[in-house]
Amino acid sequence: MTYDIEDMPPLGKSIILAFQHLFAMFGATILVPLLTGLSPSTALFTAGTGTLIYILITSAKVPAFLGSSFAFIPALIGIADKYGMAYALGGAMCAGLFYAIVAGIIRIAGKNWLDKALPPVVIGSVIIVIGLNLAPTAMQSAMYNNGEYSLVYFSIAIVTLAIAIIATIFLKGFFNTISILIGLVGGYLFTLIMGCFFPAYKLIDFSAVKEASWFGLPFLQKAADGSYFWLAPKFALVPILTFIIVSLATICEHLGDTLVTSKVVGRDFYKDPGLHKTLLGDGVATAWAALWGGPPNTTYGENVGVMAITKVYSVWVIGGAAVIAVLLSFVQKFGAIIQTIPGPVMGGISMLLYGLIASSGLRTIVESGVDYTDKRNLTISSVIMVIGIGGGMLEFSVGQSFKFSLGGVALATLIGILLNLIIPISKKED
Repeated sequence: MTYDIEDMPPLGKSIILAFQHLFAMFGATILVPLLTGLSPSTALFTAGTGTLIYILITSAKVPAFLGSSFAFIPALIGIADKYGMAYALGGAMCAGLFYAIVAGIIRIAGKNWLDKALPPVVIGSVIIVIGLNLAPTAMQSAMYNNGEYSLVYFSIAIVTLAIAIIATIFLKGFFNTISILIGLVGGYLFTLIMGCFFPAYKLIDFSAVKEASWFGLPFLQKAADGSYFWLAPKFALVPILTFIIVSLATICEHLGDTLVTSKVVGRDFYKDPGLHKTLLGDGVATAWAALWGGPPNTTYGENVGVMAITKVYSVWVIGGAAVIAVLLSFVQKFGAIIQTIPGPVMGGISMLLYGLIASSGLRTIVESGVDYTDKRNLTISSVIMVIGIGGGMLEFSVGQSFKFSLGGVALATLIGILLNLIIPISKKED
């Protein structure tokens, strides 16, 4: 072990190690706002400040970086399309507060009840649904320009995907941890070069970068007329329920991330500072992010991978990466450059990234030893995936003023929980 949790490396070394963590989380953190229509600068700001909040709540005992959560992407896109982004942010804020409620229950009653309500067969199937639900979005960005198929777009997406795959499979050490970022940069440069040789296919426009000021407040959004406004959360019943139901899956994701971090560092974070504190920190960071117009936060496996490779577990290094992320969020030209990333480049990266989300669900099922010779498990997984991927929808109206609808990942999660509680456990499983 090079540095333990409480150790503070020399300043120069701390800065280099902090930048390494920043690069590890950067690609995924800015990808979520780019896919959902939020501001990358705001996401950097809320990721950095959210990590500092998490460190404070956990008494600086858990070296974890918090970044944008992919699990909430379908809910963000769906609610924003139907109700507006402000209501999606309101739902995300309530999801964070729901984390806090669950954290309080865990502190009082332990976590056995959560394991019974959300076993691996439910969580793994839901994570698969989350990834595959996003597949059409990835292919739309990769192949279509204003609704028409484009071979140029598809070529850019394939090159981007190939670079990311090569970086993921063949690069080692630090460069392997930033394979997504390498894919983004490679696809961006390929698009830029192609635009120079074929002006008709020029997809990158730097005019917004020239117009952007050097410094500004990252949580202020720019309107069409050039004015700035704060995208404040708004609240409605359906968005709130949707995000709370999705958060049942992300809470279990948090349990897994905390357990993996414990194994890497060699500490039992379930006991010290306690699972209730780690979950509370995650929830407060998510609510905080939504308040300022950023996507919900989650603990990042990418940064756990960096710690596993470097053996540097210092919470001071994690905190330093969070401070650097906050400082970068105030550089408006930096945010403007990020927003010039072409759609097909994002599509190419998404083809890999969304598949990895679904694959992580498969990994959860395999590593947990779920027995699919048991018809109970087979039934639960089958129903969750068909409802979630097939676009299942629950809708009903009460009079003329109230209409309730619940679909996709949220409905699949709810049905999965109900089936798990209703279907008797076989004697073999018991």
